[in-house]
Amino acid sequence: MRERQAWVSACRATVGWMLLAGAVGAGHAAPIYTCIDANGKKLTSDRPIAACTDREQRVLNSDGSEKTRLPPTPTGDERTEIEARQQREALERANKAEAMRRDRNLLARFPNEAAHKKAREAALEDTRKSLRVSEMRLQLLQKERKPLMDEAEFYVNRTMPAHLKQLIDGNEAATDAQRTLMLNQQAELVRVNATYDAELERLKKLWSGVQPGTLGVLPKAAAPSASSSPAPGKPAL
Repeated sequence: MRERQAWVSACRATVGWMLLAGAVGAGHAAPIYTCIDANGKKLTSDRPIAACTDREQRVLNSDGSEKTRLPPTPTGDERTEIEARQQREALERANKAEAMRRDRNLLARFPNEAAHKKAREAALEDTRKSLRVSEMRLQLLQKERKPLMDEAEFYVNRTMPAHLKQLIDGNEAATDAQRTLMLNQQAELVRVNATYDAELERLKKLWSGVQPGTLGVLPKAAAPSASSSPAPGKPAL
């Protein structure tokens, strides 16, 4: 009697394990792929169907219910367009993140307009000092040139001594270089002011409550060309 009961228990255990294994296997059954090919024929497979790569494929569970859908494989042109779109989207995300970072930095550096004005003046002052030094250097060169030109008047229609010509040429070259430097310094003053003007316009919006990152990337002001800069000798900004 005991042997029979043991045998029955063993059989029940075996059946239980078989049922459990069947349930697990059913839960991990391979999906079923189905589609209608170009000839109108319905195809079914346990893997993606090569004849239907150009069309949508339904992916079914073992009970026939739809699990998902497999989109068509993109063509070469479509892949190129997809990649280009992804690059554009990635660039937009990067630009937005950069704009947000810069806006937050601006707000941290300049909590109010007074702080921004103070920073502008500090940024301008270094270039203004350099420009004042250049103006003094130009005046000195012009002062040095006068006696050279007075001496050169004695040699009208005559050959000028080599050393005098060398001194005059050197003075002219130094003067031209100094004027070019001053043009660059004046252009830098314009660029710095343009940068701070753009920042201030943006900051006013941020101070009023506009969310950081929603105003786009802050453009960098380019220095104007020498031809658009004030001539040396005019008041500095």
